[in-house]
Amino acid sequence: MTIRPTLLLLLLLSFGYSAKAQKPSFWLTDPKSGILFQKQAEPSPSLGMPTAKISLYPDSTFQTMDGFGFTLSQGSATHFLAMSDSARKAVLLELFGDGEKDIRISYLRLSVAASDLNAFPFSYNDLKDPKGTDPSLSQFSLSYDTLDVLPILKQILAVNPKIKLMASPWSPPTWMKDNRDTRGGSLLPEFEASYAQYLVKYIQEMGKRGFTIDALTIQNEPLHPGNNPSLLMLPEQQARFIGQHLGPAFQQAEIKTKIIVYDHNADRPDYPITVLSDPKANPYIDGSAFHLYGGQIETLSEVHRAFPDKHLYFTEQWVGSPGNMEGDIAWHVKNLLIGAPRNWAKTVLEWNLSSNPSLSPHTDRGGCHRCLGAITIDSDAVTRNPAYYIIAHASKLVDPGSYRIGSSMPEGLPNVAFIRADGKQVLIVQNDSNATKQFEIRSGNQHFKASLPAGATGTWLW
Repeated sequence: MTIRPTLLLLLLLSFGYSAKAQKPSFWLTDPKSGILFQKQAEPSPSLGMPTAKISLYPDSTFQTMDGFGFTLSQGSATHFLAMSDSARKAVLLELFGDGEKDIRISYLRLSVAASDLNAFPFSYNDLKDPKGTDPSLSQFSLSYDTLDVLPILKQILAVNPKIKLMASPWSPPTWMKDNRDTRGGSLLPEFEASYAQYLVKYIQEMGKRGFTIDALTIQNEPLHPGNNPSLLMLPEQQARFIGQHLGPAFQQAEIKTKIIVYDHNADRPDYPITVLSDPKANPYIDGSAFHLYGGQIETLSEVHRAFPDKHLYFTEQWVGSPGNMEGDIAWHVKNLLIGAPRNWAKTVLEWNLSSNPSLSPHTDRGGCHRCLGAITIDSDAVTRNPAYYIIAHASKLVDPGSYRIGSSMPEGLPNVAFIRADGKQVLIVQNDSNATKQFEIRSGNQHFKASLPAGATGTWLW
């Protein structure tokens, strides 16, 4: 029997191929089977007829993605520094490199001075006199960061010079606060101008060392003064601080760093909306940042609807020790990796990049003593934890500058889709049902069958 070319093409199309289609690559995480972000030999074995369809709409574009990653805390940096040179080089390449086995982290968050994952709290302008002040910032110094965070950051940039950096302060210097303590308290209005210059100096000093701060959030968790360090900053003060002090100071110093407000949980959309509604602050603000220790991820879209010209960022979510591969990956993939971009976030950042077996260092009086890093470093041994695999499903394949595109959401298959600058499409899908799902993936004239076990996550690239 002779099959005519046109009939052959129709047969190929009926089996899920097109003249332009490429065989998709497929990465799978199925904790129940011990498969953790592994590239599969077959794109996605289908055991039966599809019962659902995920349609991609490449012409329906949304936000561009800035990247996926973690926070590089002082603790994370000290763990890397404790490794041998060869072991450190190998793991930094795996995390930030562009090789076949690397996960290509593209975004890092830094703390401005200490976070709660430091051995002790400090600022860049601490004074020996407990009653002293230094409005001119004559004692400003990057101090302790030069011993750990900056040396490791320099090595990371040697691997990936294009990585984007966000910075977030946990507290101003204590002499600027009404309680003169690293923990809690509020920024005194008379020092708002000095604090704006403090942040200007930070960005300038980092720039002199070769580190470009792409974005700055005003305050980490401004409604959580119980951490150490921390600061209570209500939205009205944040708006005043930006509109009257930080925005003009950035403008005068010709600083291009983006100003991002809020940086706290999704249960208080009123906070960023209040700040963005201030007519003096609004022109200086790029967007709002969120965590998800409270609220629902869909709240981000509420802020987008109120201010569609401003951007959204997802900047922090922890994994608690000892970690649970099945439960942690499922929740984080659905709510953050899929949910945050579908609600306009340009970044998805998990919390600390690394921890050690004792989960130290952390500050006293509120520092996190259960924060599990993306990896655990024990001398030269490296253990990959849930957050590593969560972020890898996007960072490996969704390049910075990729656009989120529209995609249908059949029941039990939450997903998010992107199109890269090279024209390739990426689809991340989770099966959050209790049974294996057979489905079809369709984009234009390209379509292919796919399958995911219950609780599994897959990323397709074609």
